[in-house]
Amino acid sequence: MPVENFEVGVIGAGYVGLATAACLAHLGHRVTCLDNDEERVTSLKDGRVPFYEPGLEELVIRTASAGRLSFAGTEEMAGVVRDADVVFIAVGTPQGDDGSADLSNVAAVARTIGRSLADSSRERPLVVVNKSTVPAGSGDYVSMLIGEGAGGEEVADFLVVSNPEFLREGSAVYDTLFPDRVVVGADSREPLETLRVLYEPIISQSFPTPMDPRPKAAVPFVATDLASAEMIKYAANAFLATKISFINEIAGLCELTGADVRSVASGIGLDERIGARFLNAGIGWGGSCFPKDLSALRAAAREYGYETPLLDATVAVNERQRERVIEKLQAELHTLKGKRVALLGLSFKPNTDDLRGAPSLEIAHTLTSLGAKVVGYDPVAGKAAAKLLSTLKIHFDPYEAIEGAQAAVVVTEWEDVRGIEPERVASLMRHPKLVVDGRNALDAASFREAGVLYRGFGRG
Repeated sequence: MPVENFEVGVIGAGYVGLATAACLAHLGHRVTCLDNDEERVTSLKDGRVPFYEPGLEELVIRTASAGRLSFAGTEEMAGVVRDADVVFIAVGTPQGDDGSADLSNVAAVARTIGRSLADSSRERPLVVVNKSTVPAGSGDYVSMLIGEGAGGEEVADFLVVSNPEFLREGSAVYDTLFPDRVVVGADSREPLETLRVLYEPIISQSFPTPMDPRPKAAVPFVATDLASAEMIKYAANAFLATKISFINEIAGLCELTGADVRSVASGIGLDERIGARFLNAGIGWGGSCFPKDLSALRAAAREYGYETPLLDATVAVNERQRERVIEKLQAELHTLKGKRVALLGLSFKPNTDDLRGAPSLEIAHTLTSLGAKVVGYDPVAGKAAAKLLSTLKIHFDPYEAIEGAQAAVVVTEWEDVRGIEPERVASLMRHPKLVVDGRNALDAASFREAGVLYRGFGRG
């Protein structure tokens, strides 16, 4: 490509879109990020990120101040499409009623891009990058919709690319700048080379950053076809979810045999064919990605009449982990009616305020239905949780939540939850002073020495 810095449009200012926009601007590209939520656009123009993501707000402010990042409503898409070299589609693909991915947001954007292309003339093709998580085969669907948006005409000046994201909420900026790999799928060479140049500073790790001054190895650039790139995203999340469900199933056996799942996980994780990550037993996975992506992958299989017993079991084991929390509480409290139970951590994982698919909500709902008085603590997601569950009393100090409770459940392993003091917990709780450690994040011996009844997952 003759240029190294691109004019980039990013449609969608959620976790993926905003992190992508800010990081591309950090690399030197000129980026316009669009969203159909006027309030969100106004907030971003003022330098305020409307959700909690460490480091993102600072990066947005810095790149916007440097003139490389701007924000606009989607009504300005035509101008962005006219001037851009690359446009990213980064809108939500929520789970539909039948479990499949709802592509209505992607479809609306694709048609709008088509209308914008029909009204403009370009010197070179626009590269349309699908960053949204979509089923295999969606690249051709997006191409068709862009044509429909152009009035059913054959529009030659665009090329569709799949570039799946592998971001973890809570470390989205780091994962964008220091990824394990960059995956790009296309059916021709030209857009692959465009994306290679766009991501060159990341691939070569040649950009300066105060975030991680250590020298980094080059990042693999995986160039493949559209359908394979789309499948890589789903397969990656499905495998990680399966790995978590596997260790949770082993944890159940550990409880019966007296083994400690932490030692088991450490021992098998040293095998380089297995690896140590995602072998933490507990309540299981949640969030917006794993549940949605496994559901979409299973739904896609059903379209072909293909059975997925392993994926079905992965989901079933994860659902059982929530039930195990209730079983552990009932085993010690006997009845939950009138008992105060404190949920420590409400977001689906630390360092985010995201409650989508959060285990805390399901556990709180079940406890309430069984007559328990449920209180919750979370440093950033508390207010949002209170809106979703009106019966949940929120505290912003973990000890206030614990005070007077017969039981506490570690749901999200925030650092201040990991750091709760056993003696203080024992002094504040009422008999039987039960702690169910849903993340195996606490030191069991210290809590038992303090007189607290400790129950973990798979810890003998």
